[in-house]
Amino acid sequence: MVVIWMERVGILVVSYGSRAAAIIDAFVRSEEYATEIYVVDKQKNPFNVKTAKRHAVISDFNLKEILRFAKRHEERIDFGIVGPEKPIIAGVRDLIEKETRIRIICPTKRYAIEGSKVAQRQLFQKVAPEVNPKFKVFDPKDYGSVGQVKKSVYAWLKELNNKVAVKPDRATAGKGVGVWGDHLNTPEEVFEHFLSNYEHGPVIIEEKVQGEESSFQTFCDGKRLIPLPETRDYKRAFDNDKGPNTGGMGSYKDAADILPFMNSRDREKEIELINKVFRELKGKGSNPELRGIPFYAAFIHTDKGPKILENNSRPGDPEIMNLMPILKDDFVEVCYNMLDGNLRKVNFRKEATVVTYKVPPNYGGYATVFPERVDKAEVDTAVDLTRAQKLVKERGDSIRVYPGSMELRAGENYALGSRTVCIVGIGEDIQEARESSLEGIGAIKGGALWHRNDIAAKEHIEKSVRHMKKLRRR
Repeated sequence: MVVIWMERVGILVVSYGSRAAAIIDAFVRSEEYATEIYVVDKQKNPFNVKTAKRHAVISDFNLKEILRFAKRHEERIDFGIVGPEKPIIAGVRDLIEKETRIRIICPTKRYAIEGSKVAQRQLFQKVAPEVNPKFKVFDPKDYGSVGQVKKSVYAWLKELNNKVAVKPDRATAGKGVGVWGDHLNTPEEVFEHFLSNYEHGPVIIEEKVQGEESSFQTFCDGKRLIPLPETRDYKRAFDNDKGPNTGGMGSYKDAADILPFMNSRDREKEIELINKVFRELKGKGSNPELRGIPFYAAFIHTDKGPKILENNSRPGDPEIMNLMPILKDDFVEVCYNMLDGNLRKVNFRKEATVVTYKVPPNYGGYATVFPERVDKAEVDTAVDLTRAQKLVKERGDSIRVYPGSMELRAGENYALGSRTVCIVGIGEDIQEARESSLEGIGAIKGGALWHRNDIAAKEHIEKSVRHMKKLRRR
């Protein structure tokens, strides 16, 4: 009998949603390290509970409680990684690294630039103004009354011919944005949406730009950025891009590093633009405060080149789930290279992936808009993942199941209020990956869950390709 010795490594994961489950799954697939996972979770995520050496629920992500958990297991933890934006923006890395010897993979509070969309726009305007749409910031401290700000807002709407996007300054997980023609159809509706955000702080009103969106993510070791393959997110709740914005109903990645509607110049331009921002933030030499995923940028490709819709300082959800299952490198080793400033390349299998989420009845207002589609007898019942997990065992190279806003209670799984569970389909091309994703989705029963049917549909992708061809002809 041959005994293979593997180096033990303890990893702290601050988790919320399917994103963290995908990250943890990448860790436990390590062939070089025997991983022990220590999870701080928003709830008892069944995947995390089953996988973790130690699991703690800290539902409000209280930093002192997270620190207490980290200290309790400090001797067993070698490094940590953070998925959700809230603790990153609050400074979880700063606190843990100050109080323990544990190094954390995520930007420090200072560089969590998703904490302020106003600061983002001003940064982009300074170093890469070509990526910015026209914008104006409305700050409550600059106006004495609602009447004054209303006059200013309407004047700006007139200048932009009402074709605008309204964005709150603070992070809202993609759900606070209102867009002309999609959510807002009159100046009055624009102002009403504006006020609902303005009462909480500054708001940006920027021109609505026409184009096709892509998600650009990077790993960073403080010295350099490593661009990851491109993905496409589906923000709107319902088929055909109808309904309100959500945290993302699904996403796709092509077998190549770019999307079908992109060309190599589009990607080169994205890399060039993000590196401009990186150099401005990094300064001279190395800046380890930026390690992790400091740039997860939503680009929109227009007739005038790519523009940035927003930037986040954490892994994309759902976009990171398109990538982790096809990572060729050992993710533990990737993380050590990030920590040590030695990350030079990250390799992925040349495969396509499609992520589809199943979500609860009230998510995105589905039960209100389509009450006839909701199985009333299934509402609030347990969610059965057995058949989906069986598919993973049978065809693990083509499917993954990652619970998200789901809680383990007395041995059964229950959906909470947000995106419940995602299926990642993997294939030689997008349509093969889509078929696997939908097969897994169909295997999940209970909870009256629903999903978009058109994630990565051939018709949707072909429409994007035609649209970009039309824009390029301009």
